[in-house]
Amino acid sequence: MPHTTANGIDVYYELHGEGPRLLFCNGSGATLEQTGFMLTPYAERFEVLAFDQRGLGRTSIPPGPYEMADYAADAAGLLDAVGWESCRVTGTSFGGMVAQEFAVAFPQRVERLVLACTSPGGDFASYPLHQLAEMPPEEAAALGPQLLDTRFTPEWLAEHDDGRALAEMVGNFRGAPKTDDARRGELAQLDARSRLDVLDRLHRITCPTLVASGRYDGIAPPRNGEEIAARIPGADLRLYEGGHLFMVQDPNAMPDMLDFLAR
Repeated sequence: MPHTTANGIDVYYELHGEGPRLLFCNGSGATLEQTGFMLTPYAERFEVLAFDQRGLGRTSIPPGPYEMADYAADAAGLLDAVGWESCRVTGTSFGGMVAQEFAVAFPQRVERLVLACTSPGGDFASYPLHQLAEMPPEEAAALGPQLLDTRFTPEWLAEHDDGRALAEMVGNFRGAPKTDDARRGELAQLDARSRLDVLDRLHRITCPTLVASGRYDGIAPPRNGEEIAARIPGADLRLYEGGHLFMVQDPNAMPDMLDFLAR
C-alpha cells in the first residue's frame, strides 16, 4: 500500500491504468477503500492517481482546523512525490472544490479539468453537510435522498427501483460505523468545506474546463455549476439527467467527461 509524505502529512495513494496522467479527487467523507470502484472507467484510458484526502481513510488525520488551501497543497505535494509536473484533473463534489482550489493556486500544473457536481462556495455554496451531520440520525436519513436527487420523495422512490437502490446505497455508505478519529477527520473536512469561496479567483484557471451538473442535484444545484462556468474563461457547461450522482444516472455523462479529459 503506497504512502508518501505530502505537505507535511502521510498520504495514502494508488496508481491505476495507463495513458495520460490524471489526478482524481474524491468526494466528502469518501475513501478509496469505499469508492475505489469509481476509478475503473478512468483507468481504462488514463494513468490515474487517486488518494485518501487529509482526515480520511489511510491518510493522516492531523489536528484541525483544515482549510481548502491545505487540500490543494496536499494534492500539489502528492504530484511532487510521484514526479508529476502537470496532469489532467477531475474532481467530484468535494473533490471538485479541491480541484478548483488546486487549479487557481497551481494553474500551470493542470492540463485539462473536469468539475462534477460541485460548487464554488460564497453565495453559491453546496448544501451545508456539516449541518446535516449535526442532525438527529433519523432526520438526516429522511432528508438525505432529496439532497441526492430532488425527485427522490418517498412517493417517487416507491415507483422507481433504480432510484431507491441508489438512495439506499448512499445511505449505507454514510451510515457505516466510524472510529472516533475517523469521525474527527470527516468533521474537519466538512468544516473546511463550509468555508470554501473560490468565486473571485476562478478566472485564474487557464486550462480547458468542463463543468458538469445534475439537473436534480440538491447538494450542488445546477445554478452553482453555471456560476463556475461563467467565471472560468472558455469553460464548457453541461447539464445531465440525474442528481448529485448524475454520472451513474445519465449514460451520456461519463463518456462525455472521459472524452473531454482525453482530448
